[in-house]
Amino acid sequence: MHEIPKGLVFALYYPILAVIGVPANVAVIVILSQKKCGLSKCITSYLVSMAVTDLLVMVTAVILNRIVGIYFPSSFLSITPVCSFRAALNIAAIDSSAWLTVAFTFDRFMAIVCQELKIKYCTEKVAVRVILIVCTLCCIKNVFIYFEFEPMYITNNIPWLCSIKDIYYTSPAWTAYDWIRSILTPCLPFILILLLNAVTVRHILAANRVRSRLRNQSNVVNQNDPEVEKRKKSIVLLFAISGSFILSYLLFFVNILYVRIASVTYSTGSDFGNSTFVLQQSGYMLQLLSSCINPFIYAGTQSKIRHELKKGMKYPLGLFVKIFKI
Repeated sequence: MHEIPKGLVFALYYPILAVIGVPANVAVIVILSQKKCGLSKCITSYLVSMAVTDLLVMVTAVILNRIVGIYFPSSFLSITPVCSFRAALNIAAIDSSAWLTVAFTFDRFMAIVCQELKIKYCTEKVAVRVILIVCTLCCIKNVFIYFEFEPMYITNNIPWLCSIKDIYYTSPAWTAYDWIRSILTPCLPFILILLLNAVTVRHILAANRVRSRLRNQSNVVNQNDPEVEKRKKSIVLLFAISGSFILSYLLFFVNILYVRIASVTYSTGSDFGNSTFVLQQSGYMLQLLSSCINPFIYAGTQSKIRHELKKGMKYPLGLFVKIFKI
């Protein structure tokens, strides 16, 4: 009796996530690609790449994996080789999104803290190279995930669904791979984002104090400092994105530690009475939520993105009114 409402949570949560996340990411990609939001080409490149990977997460992890698994459990996508490929693709997309967040954080660190290197590093050309390298390495890193699984059962010589092999928990090689994969995502991004943000904030506060003293010595009062305002906008966007990442990946990180420290297995069933299953699924839900809310962070922190979004919404509404009048 208790499993029905809990199961409905998943059945409703993921379709809602897809309905909101897919059009939101598409809208952000279209708006940012037009380069009318007053952002530098470097920042625009990172934000577009993050929106693309978030859209890929919505399509692969939410729609093709979660929604199809809930509503169409016996479809072609549930055959073991396809299921294994989907798992590798899902994690590659999620890892790419995470590491692009790190790359964006590092870019802002270079722009704000390392002024002497800003001209060389914070360019569109370098940003594109970094994005391609990050996505390529994430794909290569997750190729091995395809080989983690075995069929849950075989019917008419067709293997169905994916179950993690027992050797995954006993083999030193697989254990080492799991630790390396866990360290690379999300442990290392956690540490890098926190460290880079801490140094960036320290630098901004120190720079603001210096500018404040200079303005006071120049008897400049009751006037806004455009440089300080520019830094505020940059830091709000940076902290909103990185803060969202940390909160969204926290439970996922805890689940990885719990599995290895407590010597339990990752859950592959739907046992709501199993604490590992509840922790694991809650971590996945928050992790995927991150790819849905990022577009709203961009719009919430950047007024020009909101302006372009409003313009985009007015066009189909105006077109509908014209058609209706005709």
